[in-house]
Amino acid sequence: EVQLVESGGGSVQAGGSLTLTCTTSGFTFDDADMAWFRVTPGKKCELIANIASDGRITYGNSVKGRCTISQDSAQNTVTLQMNNLKSDDTGVYYCNAIYHYGYCPYDYWGQGTQVTVSS
Repeated sequence: EVQLVESGGGSVQAGGSLTLTCTTSGFTFDDADMAWFRVTPGKKCELIANIASDGRITYGNSVKGRCTISQDSAQNTVTLQMNNLKSDDTGVYYCNAIYHYGYCPYDYWGQGTQVTVSS
């Protein structure tokens, strides 16, 4: 059974920091592209950061310079360090895995973790 479990969300003051962790199981971690998305209170889905299976990293424009994505293949985890948080960063953060296996990739999602930034 594939599982992606996010942790580390919570409430923080603007300018603060949070670290989100996604713990995965049930698939070959090194064969997956991992990403963080968020859904804003206005129901907009935004890419926060992506780390491909070959190590390439992409950040969403709204968080460039403020976030760092990393992964630990030994622990099958992907981490998102967020600094200088703003009220616009409020939302539900989801971990996503695109698992490259067979002819078509598999798309997996976690249950989400709430991040609330107050000004």
